[in-house]
Amino acid sequence: MSNFVQSLRLWFAPERISEEGDTPDYRFSLANERTFLAWLRTALALIGGGFAVDQFLPDLRWGWRIGLALALLAAGVLCSLRAVNHWVRCERAMRRGEDLPTSRFPTLLSLAVAVVALAMVVIVLFGWEG
Repeated sequence: MSNFVQSLRLWFAPERISEEGDTPDYRFSLANERTFLAWLRTALALIGGGFAVDQFLPDLRWGWRIGLALALLAAGVLCSLRAVNHWVRCERAMRRGEDLPTSRFPTLLSLAVAVVALAMVVIVLFGWEG
């Protein structure tokens, strides 16, 4: 079974994680959970930003408005999915005594937010109508 499918199953049955390895110090599990919640807050902020762009910038050209809104919404969706995947991967690694998994996702998310922010700077500097 592929690693992704196995991790995906653990999203919906986290109690199965306890079947692997040894129980880590609870402080590490709680830190992992706080990180998960921080990722979810980030996802909610991105989703809220996407709705804000769509609803509160009616004078913005349709293509710009929809493009920016969809970029923020997509980043929010990906961030929320990545949050649970990262939580599972870290919890499994801690139980197995392995190094915590690394990820390129924070870099990709940062770049996506930076691109949207730069687009917003251009819009502010050159006007809503383009």
